[in-house]
Amino acid sequence: MTNNQSRELERKKFFADPIMVSVIFLLLCFLCLFIVYPLLMLLMDSFVSEGKFTLSVFRRVLSLARFQTAFKNTLVLGFIVGIFSTAIGLLFAYVEVYVKLRTRILEYLFSLVSMLPVVSPPFVLSLSMIMLFGRSGIITRSLLHIYDSNIYGLKGIAIVQILTFFPVCYLMLKGLLKNIDPSLEEACRDMGAKRFQVFMDVTLPLLLPGLGNAFLVTFIESVADFANPMMIGGSYDTLATTIYLQVTGSFDSTGAAAMSCVLLSLTVILFLIQKYYLEAKTAATLSGKASRQRMLIEDESVRRPLAVLCSLIAAFVLLMYIMVPFGALFKLWGRDYSLTLKWFQYMFKTSGLKAFKDSFVLSLIASPITAFLSMIIAYLVVKRKFRAKGFIEFVSMLAMAVPGTVLGIGYIRGYANGLFRTGILSGLYGTGAILIIVFIVRSLPTGTRSGISALRQIDKSIEESAYDMGANSAVVFGTVTLPLIKDSFFSGLVTAFVRSITAISAIILLVTPDFLLITCQINEQAEKGNYGVACAYATVLIIITYGAVLIMNGLIGIFGTSRKPADDI
Repeated sequence: MTNNQSRELERKKFFADPIMVSVIFLLLCFLCLFIVYPLLMLLMDSFVSEGKFTLSVFRRVLSLARFQTAFKNTLVLGFIVGIFSTAIGLLFAYVEVYVKLRTRILEYLFSLVSMLPVVSPPFVLSLSMIMLFGRSGIITRSLLHIYDSNIYGLKGIAIVQILTFFPVCYLMLKGLLKNIDPSLEEACRDMGAKRFQVFMDVTLPLLLPGLGNAFLVTFIESVADFANPMMIGGSYDTLATTIYLQVTGSFDSTGAAAMSCVLLSLTVILFLIQKYYLEAKTAATLSGKASRQRMLIEDESVRRPLAVLCSLIAAFVLLMYIMVPFGALFKLWGRDYSLTLKWFQYMFKTSGLKAFKDSFVLSLIASPITAFLSMIIAYLVVKRKFRAKGFIEFVSMLAMAVPGTVLGIGYIRGYANGLFRTGILSGLYGTGAILIIVFIVRSLPTGTRSGISALRQIDKSIEESAYDMGANSAVVFGTVTLPLIKDSFFSGLVTAFVRSITAISAIILLVTPDFLLITCQINEQAEKGNYGVACAYATVLIIITYGAVLIMNGLIGIFGTSRKPADDI
């Protein structure tokens, strides 16, 4: 059979499955309408005026001193956060993989610190930093008697973002270090090289692509972050906050669109480098797993300083999170530290119940849709062959590189006064539906990536046998594929819920008075200086998200694919 005949046979087989064709068509419509279209509208606003191509908007925006300052500030902040987050993440990963820890408490502490940023709102550490080191901070004012402390600006944002993002680097680099064959390092040790020399000459060169990958991931997260610069940035403007203020303060939507294109270009270029170059290079450099178990470092001169340093950093991060519930329980931060429940009572008497209800319901609706959609995309990317497969994979992952404020501007432009002024999509803006769609789009890349990793481990013959017995694609996916990737589905379900209920940057420009969301309430109360109320909201939110993670672990334990080893059955 020739190649042309083989392709023709595959094409006929593909179109003979109407369910699969319909799913792909609907998926393409969703991705084009809610990811591609809003971004294209931003480009049109930036380059088209009165039906003609022009660069006048860009010239005006690029000449603004505020924009130039914000762009420079964003790059400086991204480099600082990327470098220090990667360095601290490498330190934690190295200690866990290479050093023999005397107690398991440190391992539990590392695990807790790596999970806390995932299950907490993005600006919790900013709240804690203000309460600990601000003008009324418990450390600066009450302990050190410093009354003019200024934590706002570059140093405040950088510290908060580093502590928020270094666990991501830690988790990435821990897996890479485990895959380094210990025989390579021990061969150098046998030849007389000192441990530091082995690290510099063997371990570090093998890790360089992974370090670059971790650096770019945190750089992208830093430059796209809106919540922390908004809360603790002070006069230090970044592109994300400048875009927001350009809309809400200057009412300059076209200028905001041009700024969004600049920020989007920056994050997308870095995302493409990270995903299609550094990830591939990391996989090629560290292919396979270690051939045997690593001999852990027991030398006290190495073990003790590294363990102490990691413990101090982890304890400080833990202290920052502990301050949030205390901030909600103290009567008046900086003045009266007697315990009270008045901030919780105030929260629930005002708009707390509606905020929690709206956030919970919208996130609960978005989560299963996101998880199911992620598994479908992962299935199509890994198991099926069709022309639009590359487009679906790229666009679904592209949402990871789009900053939340940029996406929010795109939705305003696309659905408030865009092409859909009539029809079914004309009434989308200002409704709960558009918030649910944003939640889905923002969480889609994480679930898709998890699903792709799980599906690549499944032998295709399992599904092919079902097709040979006459099952269509919907039956195969529902009865064969999905049960085999239940762990990834549950993980994607809870990740989508946590990301949705803690989101702020993408929805702060889209939310209307009809819907009160917890994160927006926290941001509003913090801006007013009502830190007790903000901490009360954040405390309940952390309890909800942490509870969701515990439920997920329970579901995986009950329904997961690998509850018991085969030998125990």
